[in-house]
Amino acid sequence: MSTGIMRQKDIRPAPSEIEYKGLNFLITDRPSDQNILLYIQELQKHKVTAVVRVCEPSYKTDELNQVNIEVFDLMYDDGTFPPNDIVEQWFKVLKKQFKAHPDGCVAVHCVAGLGRAPVMVALALIELGLKYEEAVELIREKRRGAINAKQLAFLEKYRPKSRLKPKNGRHNSCCVQ
Repeated sequence: MSTGIMRQKDIRPAPSEIEYKGLNFLITDRPSDQNILLYIQELQKHKVTAVVRVCEPSYKTDELNQVNIEVFDLMYDDGTFPPNDIVEQWFKVLKKQFKAHPDGCVAVHCVAGLGRAPVMVALALIELGLKYEEAVELIREKRRGAINAKQLAFLEKYRPKSRLKPKNGRHNSCCVQ
C-alpha cells in the first residue's frame, strides 16, 4: 500500500505558476507539517501573499502567518466543482489580495493540485477573458492531467461576471491557489 502512496506522490507535478494579464497564480499540491518550511520557501520565491486551501486542512498555519502569508479555507468536495458560495469567496479573496499586494501572488492547493485548485484558477482566467478551453489548456500545459470531466463540464457552462476587471486599468501580479 505504501508503494501506491509513494507512486501517487511521485506523479504530482511541481508547483505551477500561471500568469495571465499580469495576475499570477501558483497551483501546488498540499503541504504537510513536515514539509511546511520548504513549502514556505517555494511560496516566497513566487511572492505569494495568500494561500487558498480548497481541501481539508492537513497542516498548521502558524509558520505561514509568521511570514505574513494569509491562509483562506474554501474547501469543497474532491472530484467536484465549487458551489456558488465558494466561487464568490474565491473572488473576494483575489480582489482583496490583488488590491493589497499588486505585485503579489496567490497560491491555491488541493491534495494533489490536479482537480480543485486548477478549477479555481481556471475560473479566474475565464473572468479575465479567456474561453474555458484556453484556460484549461494553459493550466494543463503546466499540470498535465489537471481537471476531470465533471469539472470540465462545469467550466464549459460557467459564465464570467466581470469579477476581476481592473478598476484602474491595472492588474496585480500573482495569485497562488
